[in-house]
Amino acid sequence: MTRLSRISLTAALILGAFTVEPRAWATGCESSVPYVSGEGGYAQYRIPAVVRTAHGTLLAFAEGRHSTAGDSGAIDVVLRRSTDGGCSWGPLRVVADGRGNTRGNPAPVVDPRSGQIVLVTSYNDGSVSEAQIMRGQVGKGQGRRVFVQRSRDDGRHFTNPHEITAQVKPSRWRWYATGPGHAVALTQGPHRGRLVVAADHSAAPPAGSSDTGSEAKYYGGHAIYSDDGGRAWHLGFVDDSYTGHDNANETTAAQLPDGRIYFNARDQNGSVPGNRLDAWSSDGAETLDEAFTPQPTLHQVPVVEGSTLQLRGSEAPLLFSAPSVPTARKAMALWTSADEGITFDKLLTLSDRKAAYSDLVQVDKATVGVLYETGTRTAYDTIEFRRIASPA
Repeated sequence: MTRLSRISLTAALILGAFTVEPRAWATGCESSVPYVSGEGGYAQYRIPAVVRTAHGTLLAFAEGRHSTAGDSGAIDVVLRRSTDGGCSWGPLRVVADGRGNTRGNPAPVVDPRSGQIVLVTSYNDGSVSEAQIMRGQVGKGQGRRVFVQRSRDDGRHFTNPHEITAQVKPSRWRWYATGPGHAVALTQGPHRGRLVVAADHSAAPPAGSSDTGSEAKYYGGHAIYSDDGGRAWHLGFVDDSYTGHDNANETTAAQLPDGRIYFNARDQNGSVPGNRLDAWSSDGAETLDEAFTPQPTLHQVPVVEGSTLQLRGSEAPLLFSAPSVPTARKAMALWTSADEGITFDKLLTLSDRKAAYSDLVQVDKATVGVLYETGTRTAYDTIEFRRIASPA
């Protein structure tokens, strides 16, 4: 779709041509809290990701942080399972033990061919920070690396992390983050069965530049994909403008009913208006149809991670979740798009409490689940799971 068409549709939304009425809350169990910071041996839980397995089990992943000092340090990837649609959760399990280092950014996906759960995560030495990594101030093996694991028994057990960094990270890149949030299994088109993980990275400054590499303009979005159930991986599209105009950061993806993939990214302090960017791919994430551009109808979203989910059905809408106060991480909300991501309409606000990262899952035909960070003291007091009636 041309930029002119997109602007016309945006104008139509403003004039009220596209409206979506909020639906009622799901009856019965509406919410549960799988993670409470300070419990289970961890000072804080962050970075939620959730998938529904082939058996209908919900798998809620998170980072278990041994301290609340930030995004580096001793961090494990943890998991809780639900067999009743997110109303209750089984015991906490460690999926990837950091052993004092940082394992995180969980990006799980269910392989449609085998039914196995494939989990892609990021790693770095726990003694270094994101800023140090972006400045290139790390030793060999201390920087960001990428790993994959799988479960053959509905998420009860996972294989040990297997490194795939050499397959998906060019040598010039410094920072690297998978997802976070669920990845995508393509269900139609010539790449049916392909697993696609939306991700982001930072690049080293060009030779002779006075930049350190920690500037936000060196962030870019990208995707990695696998055509054999997560064994071999390939680098897909790369957003490599590095101009500071728009700085694609944490990225989420959904396959649209027509087979294209929709990507929505956090804009990390770019000079364009708004804090969200989006793009589409018609070739299974190998390239973008056009470069990332600002998403004008998600203007309420602050600088934060968000999640997208395409509901099942040819006429079903595309959903997006994120906080809804432009200057603060609070008031988790849902938006819906009836035009494949060109425009979004506010659907409902889950709560006015502080809130940050989120992930979406289709629990069943009638129910959507939102796994999100929220609290009253901070946005990271708990990770809550909220069930709502599907707008489809």
